[in-house]
Amino acid sequence: MKKIDSSERDEMLPEYDFDYSKAHSNRFAGMTDEKIKRLIVLDPDIAQVFSTSESVNRILRAIIIAMPESAIEKDITGENSS
Repeated sequence: MKKIDSSERDEMLPEYDFDYSKAHSNRFAGMTDEKIKRLIVLDPDIAQVFSTSESVNRILRAIIIAMPESAIEKDITGENSS
């Protein structure tokens, strides 16, 4: 095995100071493939209005109730999928 001298081993300069107290865990790390498929990212202007998943779900349920039954069936069967 080749010996690595210290200059090759550690390129990190001593003056770098990482503040790990502000670090956050990866919220997607434990997600299964099925949950990742359900992840929806809102555009910033929409996210300002609907800041929680509950608010998004509430308005989507209201829209679903107002939709004609035929449109709902097409979405369920995948006919309206892009």
